[in-house]
Amino acid sequence: MATLRLGDTAPDFTQQSSQGTIRFHAWAGDAWVVLFSHPADFTPVCTTELGRTAALAGEFARRGVKPIAVSVDPVDQHLQWIGDIDATQNTTVDFPILADADRTVSTLYDLIHPNASTTATVRSVFFIDPAKTIRATLTYPASTGRNFDELLRVIDSLQLTDSHKVATPADWKDGDDVVILPSLQDPAELAERFPKGFRTVRPYLRITPQPNR
Repeated sequence: MATLRLGDTAPDFTQQSSQGTIRFHAWAGDAWVVLFSHPADFTPVCTTELGRTAALAGEFARRGVKPIAVSVDPVDQHLQWIGDIDATQNTTVDFPILADADRTVSTLYDLIHPNASTTATVRSVFFIDPAKTIRATLTYPASTGRNFDELLRVIDSLQLTDSHKVATPADWKDGDDVVILPSLQDPAELAERFPKGFRTVRPYLRITPQPNR
C-alpha cells in the first residue's frame, strides 16, 4: 500500500472493534474523524493516550469529531484493556478500538514501518473530514505519546480555515489572530468578510482577529 497523502480519500474498511463491527465510512457518517493507531494493548503510553481521549470526549463532541483507535490485538484483549484504562486513568472509554489482528487497517493506512518495527504499528493520527478526505496526518514513534492539545489545535485550524479565507500562523491557538489569505485582495470582499477590520503588517500580510465561525 502506498503512503496515504493529504487530499486522498480515507480507505474504507470493515473491521471488528470493542463496540462491534465497524463499517468505517458508514460509521463516520457526516462527522469529522480522528483515527489513531497504537502499537499494542496494555502498553503504558497507549493507556495514557486512550484515557486522555476519553477525558476529552466533550471537546471532540463540541467539534463534531468522532475518535476511533486501532490496535493489532483482538477484541477480548481490548475489552480487558478498556477496564484497565478506566481504572487507572479515572475515565470511561466510550469510543471504539478496532481489533486489527489481521492487519487490514494497518495495511490500508500504512501503519507498520519496517525500519521502525516489522510488527508494531507506529503512532499515526489521521484527521478525516466529513467528505472522507484525509486533511492532516501526524506520525510519532512507538516510544512517544501524542500531544492532545495539538490534535485539538489542528482540528480547530482545519475547521476554521474551511469556513473562512484565512490561515493560522505559527503557534496559533483557538481565539488568536489569523492571517488573511494573500489571494484575497478585493477591498469590498475584505470589508464584507471581516467587518470588524484587520491590520496590515506587510503589503502581503494582513492579520485579523479570529472571525466568528
